[in-house]
Amino acid sequence: MKKIIILIITPLMLLLSSFKANFNEQNSLTVEVENLRNSKGTVQIALYNKDGSIPDEQYKNYFKMEKISITNGKTQCTFSNLPKGNYAVNILHDENSNGKIDKGLILPKEGIGFSNYSSIGLTNRPNFKKASFELNQNKTIKVKVIYM
Repeated sequence: MKKIIILIITPLMLLLSSFKANFNEQNSLTVEVENLRNSKGTVQIALYNKDGSIPDEQYKNYFKMEKISITNGKTQCTFSNLPKGNYAVNILHDENSNGKIDKGLILPKEGIGFSNYSSIGLTNRPNFKKASFELNQNKTIKVKVIYM
């Protein structure tokens, strides 16, 4: 009888301990944005977690997204309860708050930025592989917004 109870309880305890371990693996990511050219509109911060998800001009492939107000040319946002993994961030300084990237002939009129990028051009186009970073603990990153 004791052996049967042990055979039942042991797998149950292992299962419960795995849930506790997964729960503890939740992390937060704080994204800081500074040096915006003005405090008009909002900053749209999109978080991605899949290879091939960026570039994403229509904002259809994001994992999570927040629209944050701007104070004195800067803002920040914290994404909570994130599992460990690789992530990338895409920023839009949406000066007219319409939720999309406004363009001139070809180039964006509003500021854009990606994690791990300090410049964007024809030879330095954004992609998930280059923009991604590993999140395995609470982390704060700064993303530069680029005006073209």
